[in-house]
Amino acid sequence: MIFQLEIENFYSFRDRQVLNLCVPLTAPQDNEKLSSIVEGSKTRAPKVVALFGANASGKSTVLRAISFVAWFIKNSFGHSGPLPLERFNDEDSIGRPVRIAIEFGGYIESGQPSSFRYELEFIRSGNFIGSVSLEALSHRPRGTGRLQRVFERTQGNKLLGSTHFPLSGFTKIANRVKDDVSIISTLAQFDHKASHDAIRAAQTIFSNILIDKLEPADADVFAELAKNPVLMERLGPALQRIDLGIEAIELAQLADGTPTLLFQHQGHSGKMPWVLESHGTRSFIRVFPWLIAALETGGIALLDELDVSIHPIVLPEILRWFYSTERNPKGAQLWMSCHAVSLLEELSKEEVFFCEKDSQGRSKVYGLSDIRPVLRKDNYYRKYLGGEYGAVPRIG
Repeated sequence: MIFQLEIENFYSFRDRQVLNLCVPLTAPQDNEKLSSIVEGSKTRAPKVVALFGANASGKSTVLRAISFVAWFIKNSFGHSGPLPLERFNDEDSIGRPVRIAIEFGGYIESGQPSSFRYELEFIRSGNFIGSVSLEALSHRPRGTGRLQRVFERTQGNKLLGSTHFPLSGFTKIANRVKDDVSIISTLAQFDHKASHDAIRAAQTIFSNILIDKLEPADADVFAELAKNPVLMERLGPALQRIDLGIEAIELAQLADGTPTLLFQHQGHSGKMPWVLESHGTRSFIRVFPWLIAALETGGIALLDELDVSIHPIVLPEILRWFYSTERNPKGAQLWMSCHAVSLLEELSKEEVFFCEKDSQGRSKVYGLSDIRPVLRKDNYYRKYLGGEYGAVPRIG
């Protein structure tokens, strides 16, 4: 679970922004929408994070920051060309570093629950931001006390390890890491155990955005369902709940042997092909594997514009999957950008964040809980549209 995100000089976020999701200890203890940031910790954070605001206010960029970190850890070793990130577009920001830091719960190598802080800092290299000036991982045992180094890499590949990130036998490799590549991504190529563990953690982040929103191809969706029968079994009942006309769904093969989906609808004598299904149903099926993968691994689903093609009445059903201890026993988390403001009627104040852009194009992000006074009994939907929270889309 991510419980803090820091962004600076990244796309539209010029000045340092901190999203601290940690909930005060005075919050109701029976709140199913919250989970401990570290196993056994009294500090809790929301299982659902919903970002609201006008178009181009920075909602998607918050998701980009997390997605970029996961991509950098997993895939930067095999990447060529400019990194998929941009600085803020003004003269003063040219020489400033891009900074992203994420704090999250997990386990140290010994199996002890810990909170972690992973920091990245990039400086300009030629015409692009792409040279690592800081890559560091630290942890707090059991989520308390001061941060302890796991590893730290500074400009020029000066690298310090620890008992949790040993460098014995890897020094020559570490000294030759490319300036635009993660030390984790590099050492994992040479069977460095701690790096493999870090990559496995990054692989539990499932995202539909990196630079732009990613829309999986139909063939990829069918192939994923075909190779995962359990996923297919779960999809049927889920579809019947969100689309009352569907009685059954099945995998079939086209003439060339590739898989496709067929749907049996109430009152129809034949099976309906994928191309004739509603846009909303197809959109739900496309994101379904990411949602289930996050729930099964205790990971994080980052979904940009989840509500654009899915009916607002269906969205609360998806949220309930993450609230349920039965469906979400490992504390998976959902981060999403939203346009459907009616969803505010389903969310608690700890789950709601707003993005707003000023006249100079600088985005900021703040939580509903940061606004005083906001009560749990308030009608967030009405007050947001009334302009009391800011970040209200306006035309004209």
